[in-house]
Amino acid sequence: MRRWRGLVAAALSTVALAGCGTPAGLDGDLTDDWRPVGAVTQFAPKAGDCHLIAAPTSYLTSYQPVDCARAHLVETFHLGTFTGPLAERPTPPKVGSAALRPAFAECAAKATAFVGGDWRGARLTIQVVPPSPPGWQGGARWFRCDMYELNAIDGDPDYAHGQSDLASQHAGSLRGALKGASPLAYGCLTTTSWDSFLQTSCTKSHQYEYVGTWTAPDGRFEEAAAGRETSIHARCRTLVARYAKVPVDRALPYRTGTAFRLPSEEAWARGDRGIRCFYWSSGKKVTRSIRGGGPRVLPIG
Repeated sequence: MRRWRGLVAAALSTVALAGCGTPAGLDGDLTDDWRPVGAVTQFAPKAGDCHLIAAPTSYLTSYQPVDCARAHLVETFHLGTFTGPLAERPTPPKVGSAALRPAFAECAAKATAFVGGDWRGARLTIQVVPPSPPGWQGGARWFRCDMYELNAIDGDPDYAHGQSDLASQHAGSLRGALKGASPLAYGCLTTTSWDSFLQTSCTKSHQYEYVGTWTAPDGRFEEAAAGRETSIHARCRTLVARYAKVPVDRALPYRTGTAFRLPSEEAWARGDRGIRCFYWSSGKKVTRSIRGGGPRVLPIG
């Protein structure tokens, strides 16, 4: 009997040991069968995305791009990268701060190539959008270049302190929007009962025509507006002369009046220093463009 019990115990021991063996197809090392975890990738927006939110926000929770073919407010046309000391900051540069001026300059140059013309001569504006503070802490160093259509050309044409900065809904990409004739380009204009500019055909009666933009020196927005009666109009007359092909001489003030637009105060804070200049007919009704017309279209007196 004791011998039988011994045989049973030996058999059970053998079964137990067999149960601890390695099943077919496994090597017994559990640590080498896990798939390696993929590298963590930082979120980055995409050039070509359009957005329903015009505010320069970059939190991941608010990043909800839409097809540019549908109505939207903002289009991202370029992605840049912060480098050097700016990239080493513990926090991202604030929207509207001087630290974003180099990024704005890059966006401005890219914007001209994107739309196929000087965006400052149209109802367009641009903004720089840095990463959110959490994104910056996570290593993001990109910045978005966004463009949007302005809803109007507001303010008195002679004494405006800045135009509107409100975004207007737009359907379709703005890529190439200024190649050839464009409804966004300022062109020829009249004024409304509220003394705002209203775009019109140059063959229709009008009093104003966009002639170009010059870049004001850096400084406070209020200081730029205060100098309008002297340097701004003088610089604008020079642009009128170049546009119409008339001499820049003492007779120039007797050939043309001028009006101008500063960027909006918000755009000025973003880095836009472009002073938009307009020919003014001094009240006479004009039914043609003055471009290249020479002294015949801008006679003295």
